[in-house]
Amino acid sequence: GESQGIRLQKVLAAAGLRSRRACEALIAQGRVEVDGRVVREQGVRVDPQTAVVRVDGQRVPTAADTTVVAVNKPRGMLSTMSDDRGRPCLGDLVADRTERLFHVGRLDADTEGLILLTNDGELANRLAHPSFGVAKTYLATLAGPLPRTVGRELLAGVELEDGLARADSFRVVQ
Repeated sequence: GESQGIRLQKVLAAAGLRSRRACEALIAQGRVEVDGRVVREQGVRVDPQTAVVRVDGQRVPTAADTTVVAVNKPRGMLSTMSDDRGRPCLGDLVADRTERLFHVGRLDADTEGLILLTNDGELANRLAHPSFGVAKTYLATLAGPLPRTVGRELLAGVELEDGLARADSFRVVQ
């Protein structure tokens, strides 16, 4: 019952959201919901392993086993967790971990850069799916002059294997 679990403000603070006091303020402001219902009273106890907690509509991962790993994917590595042809892939970087991790988005084999791995499927989907509008920044280094039409083409959209990819903005940095 209600005597079980951990106080909501402590769960929010443990998830790294804000200090316990600041989390109490979020609750008082009616910005926190647990399992679909807004909680305004202090001291409500929740099970962080099973409760679906949202602040301002955004899910807060509260389960102790939620893992997010930031890796720098090197050039030449595939953005997959395994490869049946034995090519280097993201899974190789975290082979020692016990939890099942998903990659959030992907980078070309020829591309290096930050990629997140997580065991939170909803988080992975929210970060990667275009409908959530999470902005991503790419920096490309090119040899030689850049054709004048590239900016317009990126803004209009480029057809890839899995559909149209379009830049929201584009600029040349010397």
